[in-house]
Amino acid sequence: MKRISLYVLATIATVSALVSCNKEFLEEAPLLQQTSEIQLSTFEGLNSATMGAYYYLGSTGWYTGDRVVDNEMRAGNGMKQSFKNSGRCTSMNWQYTADATNTTMWAYCYYTVAMANNVIDNLDGKADGKTVKEQDLNNLKAECLFLRAFAHFENVLVFGQPYTYVKANKATLSGPETLGVPYVFHTDPTALPARDTVTKVYDYIVADLLEAERIIDPTYYRSGVADKLGCANIYAIQALLCRVYLYMGEWQKAAEYATKVIDSKKFKMWTAAEWPEVWGADLGSGEIIFEVYGKISNGTNGSWDDISYLTNPEGYGDPVATPGLLALYEAADVRLTDGFRTDKKNESGYMWTNKYPGKGDRDPNDVNNVPILRLSEMYLNRAEALMNGATIPGVNAIDDLNMIPSNRGASTYAAVNYTNIKLERRKELCWEGHLLNDLARWGDGVTRTAADFELGTKNQNVPFPSYQWALPIPKRELDLNKNLVPNPGYANTNN
Repeated sequence: MKRISLYVLATIATVSALVSCNKEFLEEAPLLQQTSEIQLSTFEGLNSATMGAYYYLGSTGWYTGDRVVDNEMRAGNGMKQSFKNSGRCTSMNWQYTADATNTTMWAYCYYTVAMANNVIDNLDGKADGKTVKEQDLNNLKAECLFLRAFAHFENVLVFGQPYTYVKANKATLSGPETLGVPYVFHTDPTALPARDTVTKVYDYIVADLLEAERIIDPTYYRSGVADKLGCANIYAIQALLCRVYLYMGEWQKAAEYATKVIDSKKFKMWTAAEWPEVWGADLGSGEIIFEVYGKISNGTNGSWDDISYLTNPEGYGDPVATPGLLALYEAADVRLTDGFRTDKKNESGYMWTNKYPGKGDRDPNDVNNVPILRLSEMYLNRAEALMNGATIPGVNAIDDLNMIPSNRGASTYAAVNYTNIKLERRKELCWEGHLLNDLARWGDGVTRTAADFELGTKNQNVPFPSYQWALPIPKRELDLNKNLVPNPGYANTNN
């Protein structure tokens, strides 16, 4: 039986099929015909294969479903309830009773890595100096380096302890507690790679992103796509570097990369008047730096399992916003008045996030774009970095922090401290999948009231540190790869 996750070769047949299923993301037909062989011998083939490498980001097992919803529920922004209970959101991750049977996140990240590596490994010699220049190849390589770094970053956040904790305590942690995920530079179906340490994974992520930044044309945007912000460019690379450095506690570098994005003037803060209109738009604008483009015809479209239906009170509606989250907002804050909605009959007593209202592709409540990187985060990242000693000439932390509430109809802050930073990050970035990772890097535990934890009986509060901050390595991977070490604390991961 062939390995189906880390060890699958992403063939051009697969990539062509992926792009074909994703035609609405493209403005023109895919450049390659489907074939049963790997054919990465032409620039056209490599270009099509690069487009195909974005495919799994739009899966309900990644950014149009589990990645956002699981994180929000685990962190205390979301909860299960009985009013709308279709049986979804039952992975038990939100109760921290995870087991090793769920391979989705692991697999989708490594599918993406495999497809990116296939392009990277076949770029040499494809420039002819006329129709295909070296810069054309470098742009494809930069996109794939971004995707490879992004996928590994996503996986290490799930399956490894936070970087800041591992680095600060590496002398006292046992071996498995320091481990992240294998960083795969070349797709080899026979390889059995061991897990790299968390710190080494981050080093590789940074190296890939720095190379991508160095070689990409600063003016480059992928052509032939409906949403140019659904693909990597110089600003997406720099914004991801900003986030990675923030998670590493590299304050000066985080501030510098936030500044690169902010000073580019390519992005604009949404005003309070604009804010309600941006979430169901067909194309990202203003604050959006990088996003998943939602379309019914996308091959990964999850139909009623898409985040727009899952978080809709007239759809499945299983995950709702917690009372604790809602209580953080002032009455006039647009993020409260327009950021949440109740059921049409107003009979439930619950509120659902309104960040995924549906784009009206097939009906009013269908697919939605999902933001991954946006301008608000850059200001919040820089404010935190400046508070921790970074310096940027002419910039101060209080102005960066207040950039957010001043554009949301909310009160500004008189001081910059972790209480205010944490509060504003939670209010601004809720239901985009940030809070759990923020708690982890800050070393804060999860604290949930009984009202925030309906239908739950276990692990209402989760301390930090704890083995539960790194989910179990999928059992299938452990069975197939003798070199993988399981995360401690979980039963049935070795048999």
